[in-house]
Parts: sequence; C-alpha cells; structure tokens
Amino acid sequence: MNHPTSRNGADQPSKKELFTSSGFILAAIGSSVGLGNMWKFPYITGQHGGAAFFLLFIVCLLITGLPVLLAEMTIGRSGRRNAAGSLYQLTGNRFWGVVGLLFILTAFLIMSYYAVVAGWTLHYTVESFTGLLFSEGTDYKEKFISFASGYLPVFWQALTMLVTGWVIARGVSGGIEKFNKILIPSFFIILVVLMWRSLTLPGAGQGVEFFLRPDFSKLDAESALIALGHAFFSLSLGMGCMMTYGSYVNQKQSLGSATWAIGFGDMLYAFIAGLVIFPTVFSFGLEPGEGVGLAFMALPAAFSQMPLGFLFGGLFFLLLSIAALTSAVSILEVPVAYAMERWKWSRKKAAVIVSSVCFAVGVPPALSVGGVLGSWQPGGKTIFDWVDFSTAYILMPFCGLIVTLFAGYAWKRAGEAAGLTGFWYRVWMFLLRVVAPAMIVLVFLYFMGVISV
Repeated sequence: MNHPTSRNGADQPSKKELFTSSGFILAAIGSSVGLGNMWKFPYITGQHGGAAFFLLFIVCLLITGLPVLLAEMTIGRSGRRNAAGSLYQLTGNRFWGVVGLLFILTAFLIMSYYAVVAGWTLHYTVESFTGLLFSEGTDYKEKFISFASGYLPVFWQALTMLVTGWVIARGVSGGIEKFNKILIPSFFIILVVLMWRSLTLPGAGQGVEFFLRPDFSKLDAESALIALGHAFFSLSLGMGCMMTYGSYVNQKQSLGSATWAIGFGDMLYAFIAGLVIFPTVFSFGLEPGEGVGLAFMALPAAFSQMPLGFLFGGLFFLLLSIAALTSAVSILEVPVAYAMERWKWSRKKAAVIVSSVCFAVGVPPALSVGGVLGSWQPGGKTIFDWVDFSTAYILMPFCGLIVTLFAGYAWKRAGEAAGLTGFWYRVWMFLLRVVAPAMIVLVFLYFMGVISV
C-alpha cells in the first residue's frame, strides 16, 4: 500500500476533481469568512479600541496573512495531494511529509470543537425565528449557560457534522462548490440587510464612530499580536484548508489574483460585520468588549428590545450559521482528503468515517462548556478551552511557520509555481523568509507565556 505522501499515488493530478475559477474563489472566501469574522472579530475589535485595531488587522493581513495564503494555495496546486502529501510530493523528502501530518491533526481537532460552536448558532437560529429566544426579563447569560449545561449541544453538534459530511460526500464541484455558490451570496444579502437595520437604530452613530474613527492611543503590543493571530485565523491558515482547496485549482487560475480576491472578501465581510455589530451594541448600551459572550449573551438582549427583533435576531444567527458551515466544510475536507489518499477510500466512505470519528472526539468539549464535564478543568481550563488553545495558539502558528519555511527555503520552485517574478517575487520571498516567520514566532511565544508585552 502506498503511503499518503507517495509520489506515485493512485490519485494523479489529471484525475483530480477541480473547482471552476469562480467556484474556487467563493469556496475559499467561504472558508475564510467563518465564525472568525462574525463571532470573534467583533469582540476582539471591541476589546482593543475599534477602528485602530481594524486598521492594524488589515496591515497584518497584507504583510503576513496574504503571503502565507498564496504559499499554501501554491503548494496545494503544485503538489495535487492532501496537505501532508503535497509537501512530500514537491521535495521527495519524507521529513516534510511527516511534518505535514500536523496539518491533518490540526484541522481534525479544530473541527471537533468548531462543530460545537456551529451547533450553538443553529440552535439560536431556530430559537430566534420561533420566538422562543426572546422574552421580557430574560437573563441571556443564564439562558446560554442553561443551554450549554445540558445535552442539547450534542444534538446540534451532530447536525452540524451531518450537514458538513453530506456536502463533502457530494464531491468538489457537486458538493463544496455548489454549497458555497448558494450560501456565500445569501450570506452577503443577509449581512447587508442587517447592516441597514443596525445603521438605522437610534444612537447607531456612536457605534459607527467607534468602528471607523481610529484612536491609536488604545493600541499596544498585545493588540498587534492578537491582530496578527486573527489574520491567520480569519484566512483559515495553518490548518491545511487552503492547501487542500489549492489542490483542486486549475493550472490556468491566477493564484495571485485569487489571493487578492480572497483577502479583499475577508476584509469586506469583517468591515460589514463591524457595521452590523457595533451600531447595535452602542444603540442598546451594551459593552463592545463583552468577549466571547457578545454574540450569544449580549446581542440577544438587544434584539429582544428591537421591533421585529425575532426576525432580525433570526437573520443574525442564520448569518452565523452560514459562516460556520462554509468554514466547517473546508476544515473537514482536510482530513477527508487525507483519508481518501492514504487508505484509498471513496469520498463517501471517507466523509462518513471521518465525520463520525470527529463527532465522537467533539462530544467531550461539547459537554465541558458548563455541562457534565464542566467541573473537570485541568490547569484551570475546560476540555473545550484546551482544544481551542492547543489548536489556535500552538498548532496553527507552528503549521504556519512550516509553510513559510517550506515555500521560503525548502521548495526552490515556489516563485515559478505561484506565477511571481522580479520585484513581486522578491517582496513575497522577503515576507515569507523574514517577516512572516518572525511575527509568527512572536505570536507563538506570547500566547505560550514565554514573553510578555
């Protein structure tokens, strides 16, 4: 049996199912526009000063996020394998194939708890549209804790895995591409409707000013490191998604243009998300730096006081659900692609088995957020927190560093494969070889507690 990183595997490039040009762009945007933009970005922006942090995030996206994004897609398209197999395919060095397995592990672990949060969004969507979420005098923090403490999150987690696995089982063009072609435009329409509603609320101007008028005095070194970390998270870097999607890209597709399009889409959705969240937050006197509970604890209180709040609240959580599912598809595709090539499974078999195992691994994190396993907190963290911390702050930065070292030093044809020459090639290499690794290491050391700022 051939190893997954074998250069003579059965899945030759000519037999690869490919995206169309537009399908790839939408799928990649769908991967990047996930809960990172709609759930995490608003609260970390609120905690770090609003507009100034947003500008800092854009800078980090340009000098680190986009160069690494281009590198991941280039590796995937040139290797035409799963995230681990492509690294070996391009060098013939088994070391890179083994190291590449970290991408598979990272995506698998992220999916195990990402499905939990995605399940929360599905639950809140149903609760909002049915009117069950909103009632006078409701303590929404207590309501969330009550929901998270039971077994219902496991049901919604299972539904998330079922939908995600079903999409992947249908293939690249018939499943992933078609799914994103429907959901990403729908996502944008809902986002614009919610932005209009937020901007017409009484007192919305204060939220707009907070988000669009920079106050650089509110920034510090910690803000820069968090902005850099989020640039990686929001583009789905360091988990093999863009390498895997890149392996389904036609050779005629301009990866440079695709990188700019994906980066612009990511920034645009984050920008509009800010114009949805902050006017609503300030209009109802909420705290913009509320933290992880902003979406599930603070905003429902605002929607409950809004005319037709059940409708706009339902649209908001539907938006979160779409964002979660489009990202979930790209994350789960990483271990599914590996299983297909490693064990020569059919796509349907790989989707069913990987989804099932991932669901089982995700049950403990689901039950640890106030549930039956919530009291077990080794090192002061729940199981959910540990999986989140180990992937977001250890594995993802490390995998990102692997990409920069591989494309910057180990693989000699990176520039040719990316379609870059002359000035732009030199700029890309400088960012990959010097800037990106240095910044990734700083983020890693900061979140590991080795350095303080």
